[in-house]
Amino acid sequence: MSRSMLARSPIKISHQLRGNAQRYAIRAASQAATVTKSKSLPEKPAASLGSPPQQTWLTRYLKEHPAAMNVFMRFSRLLGYGSPKQLAARRALALYRGVCVNKADEEQKFWQLECDLPPTFQSWFTITNLHVWLLIVRLRALPPPHGMNHIQALLDHFFMDVEDRIRAILQPRTFEAAQRTPPSSAFYPNRRRDEGPEAGVTEDGEKKPLRKNAPESLVSRQMKIFRDQYQGMAMALDLGVVKGDAELAGAVWRNFLGARGARGIVYAEDGDALAGQPAFRRSVNPTDKSLQSVSNDKLEAAETEDDQSGVHDYFPHEADKYLAYPELMKTLATYIRKELVRLGRVSDEEIMGSMQPGKEFDGVEKLKFGPIKGH
Repeated sequence: MSRSMLARSPIKISHQLRGNAQRYAIRAASQAATVTKSKSLPEKPAASLGSPPQQTWLTRYLKEHPAAMNVFMRFSRLLGYGSPKQLAARRALALYRGVCVNKADEEQKFWQLECDLPPTFQSWFTITNLHVWLLIVRLRALPPPHGMNHIQALLDHFFMDVEDRIRAILQPRTFEAAQRTPPSSAFYPNRRRDEGPEAGVTEDGEKKPLRKNAPESLVSRQMKIFRDQYQGMAMALDLGVVKGDAELAGAVWRNFLGARGARGIVYAEDGDALAGQPAFRRSVNPTDKSLQSVSNDKLEAAETEDDQSGVHDYFPHEADKYLAYPELMKTLATYIRKELVRLGRVSDEEIMGSMQPGKEFDGVEKLKFGPIKGH
C-alpha cells in the first residue's frame, strides 16, 4: 500500500483493514471455541448447510495452543467480537442453516406432487420464505435489542443465500473464478450442476458454445423481485394469523397453490369449444408495476400467455385436482398455526442459545420444524 494512498484516506482504509480483520477473526474464533472430543480424528467437511463450517488451519492451531487462544480472543474482543449484534448474527446463521434452508428438500414430494409447485428456484424461495417468516414471528417476542438483532441477522443471511443461489444459476462462472462451491438444492435443477462442461466438443463433433454470465442488472432485478415477494407474503401471512383461518387459507392458496382457478374452473365440457386446444390460463398479479397501466383486454390476453413459470390453472381434463384444494389449504394453515404455537412455547434462552462463541448450533436441532402432514 503506497504512502499517498494512506495520506488520501487514512480513516477509510483503517475501517477497511479493521473490517477485514474482524471478519477473519470472527470466523476463526467462532470455530476455535468449539472443543472437540478427540484430536486424533481427521477433520471432516460439513455434510450440509445444517452443519457447522469446516475448521480453518488457524482454528486448529488455536485449539492446540491455549496461550495463543487467550491472546487471540482478547484481540477479537477489541474488534467487537462478542457484542450482542455479533452473537445474534452467528445464532441467526445457525437457525437459518439448521432450521430453514433444507425444508423445501425435506418436503419435496408434498410441495411438488400434492401442491403442484414446479421444481424451480422460485418455488424454493417461496417455501423457504415461509419458514423464515415462522421464525421471525417468534423472534419478534424476544426482549430488546435481541429481537431486532436476530430478525435483521436472519434476513441478512436469507437474502445473502438467495443472492448466491441466483448467481449460481445466472452467473455460474463467478464461482469458478473464486474457487467456490455454488449452493444447490435437490428441489430445483441447476444448469451448472446438471449439464456438462460449458465449452468443448459434443458427441457429434460440434463445438459447444461458451456460456456467459448474465448481466449484473438481471441479478439486481431478481433480488428486488424477491424482496417484494418476501414483504408481500409476510404481510399476507401476518394478516391471516390475525384475522382468521379464512384469510390464512387465502394467503396459502395465493402463495403455495399458484392462485389456480382465480377466474373460475374450466371443465372438460367447456374445453370442447376450444377445438381441441388446451385452455391455458394463469393468474396475473394486478399489483405488478409493469401491468398497472395495461388495459383489461391486454391483462386478459396476458393470462393466456405461458410465462414459463410452470404455474398455471389446471387444464379442463385436470379439473378434478381442484377437489384437493380445501384439504391442502387446511393442511398448510394447520401446519402454520401449530408451528407458531410450538415455537411460542420455546423459551427465549433456547431460541437465542447460550450466546457464547462457538456454540451457535447448540439446541438448533430442537427448534427444527416438524413434517407438514404430521400436524
